[in-house]
Amino acid sequence: MPSTTETLAGRLGELLLTQSGWLATAESCTGGLLAGAMTSVAGSSGWYDRGWVTYSNDAKVRELGVVSQTIDHFGAVSEEVARQMAAGVLAEAPRATLALTTTGIAGPGGGTDAKPVGLVWFGFARRVEDDLVVCAASRVFPGDRHAVRMAAVSFALESAIALLSDGR
Repeated sequence: MPSTTETLAGRLGELLLTQSGWLATAESCTGGLLAGAMTSVAGSSGWYDRGWVTYSNDAKVRELGVVSQTIDHFGAVSEEVARQMAAGVLAEAPRATLALTTTGIAGPGGGTDAKPVGLVWFGFARRVEDDLVVCAASRVFPGDRHAVRMAAVSFALESAIALLSDGR
């Protein structure tokens, strides 16, 4: 029986196939779990292009073009960084039509009052005709490190499915 994330990844893949789309990902706090969910689906090579694990700030800057001053000003766990990561994915993956990114604080340490443990920012970027549409969302997930990371993967997949289903 497939896991919840595998089921969600399969549904996302079906939508991408029907729309002739390609997905690319960049992850920080989820550390490759999102890419792993995609590649657990048989046939994902027909809709999953590539992924990055940009755990360090330097990797976000060098690999995805995140502006270092953005990280300095807002922090790596921020809407601005999630959005720049998503735009950077599409800049580096020309075939991809959809980018999903994660940056967060999975814990158990590292949280603050303003940015608690469990906070994850998600970036979404889509190629729509000749435009790039970028948006972001955040959630604070309860539980230990594993629970936060798995909830983040599920939320990213559910959000991407909704995005492609709504046609926004």
